[in-house]
Amino acid sequence: MQYNRVCIETLTTLLPPEVCTSAEIESRLAPVYQRLGLPEGRLELMSGIRERRFFPRGTLPGQISSQTVRKALEISGLDPALCGALIHGSVCRDQMEPATAAGVHHAAGLPRQALVLDLSNACLGLLNGMLMVADLIELGRIQAGIVVGTEIGRPLVEGTIAKLLADPAVTRKSIKLDFASLTIGSGSAAIVLCDESISRTGNRLLGGACLANTFHHELCAGGVDSSQSTSGGPLMSTDSEALLHAGVELAEETWQLARQELGWTNDSVTKVFTHQVGRAHRSLLLDRLNLPEQIDFPTVGFLGNTGAAALPTAAALGLQEGFAGAGDQIAFLGIGSGLNSIMLGLNWQKTLSE
Repeated sequence: MQYNRVCIETLTTLLPPEVCTSAEIESRLAPVYQRLGLPEGRLELMSGIRERRFFPRGTLPGQISSQTVRKALEISGLDPALCGALIHGSVCRDQMEPATAAGVHHAAGLPRQALVLDLSNACLGLLNGMLMVADLIELGRIQAGIVVGTEIGRPLVEGTIAKLLADPAVTRKSIKLDFASLTIGSGSAAIVLCDESISRTGNRLLGGACLANTFHHELCAGGVDSSQSTSGGPLMSTDSEALLHAGVELAEETWQLARQELGWTNDSVTKVFTHQVGRAHRSLLLDRLNLPEQIDFPTVGFLGNTGAAALPTAAALGLQEGFAGAGDQIAFLGIGSGLNSIMLGLNWQKTLSE
């Protein structure tokens, strides 16, 4: 895929106020750790995640997404009346129906003519939303659009802790399938895209590639399992090691396609932002793609895995902190369970101040 007239005006994030350390989670799991003979510090050692953040209990994704959209629009300086699409792209939603995007659209005061919908695709929802909005802009259907998503990780983490404490049959082997659920954090991010004719930044979305390997669709699966969940909340089962290797293999194929589409070599890339899963995933991914770690901006150590919000959150923080800026050729390296991968190229010119 290639784009000739799509610009990214704003990447922004809202970080949750409450910090939950891996040590705190292990303290709550002390009876399980003691019974299985697991060493303290295992969670941080294996994942590289020392802490993650949560929004207050009872917070709905749409409440935070509404704030993030308003913040993104304010930073962009775009007239909200120009916004022809609002896509809510996180795994977490307020309810099954109607779309969480509907409440966010109302709270943000966007035009009635806008396309309003939820788009869910594991950790790639916001990137998929970017492509949908970019396609609409490139076709001349709309002048601008917004993609937003908020992940609420507390219910999954606390539900997993409750499940493990209540399960007398848990073993050192079976607990591995719950490990990834304890790395989840909360976060919110938004991306404003527009036609180059109304852009103040000239930050070009150049294009990229997407690729699927759905043979591996069962390696990570989540939802509400009333037979196991003691809280009625979500649970997730993840074969972390198999997912790691299958995901990186798919990423390597996707990166080859993206470079061909963009006319890039690895030397063309000055900065990358990756999906933030854990330390081992980051190291193996960058090694297999033959990209140096110093051009990546890791956030997983203090935010945990924030799902679909992870990559755009890392990009928003990296741009605001000056890690990337004018003249950088930026790659977004996205991977999501399913398995799916999206890799995009950007030419960055200007970061608008928050």
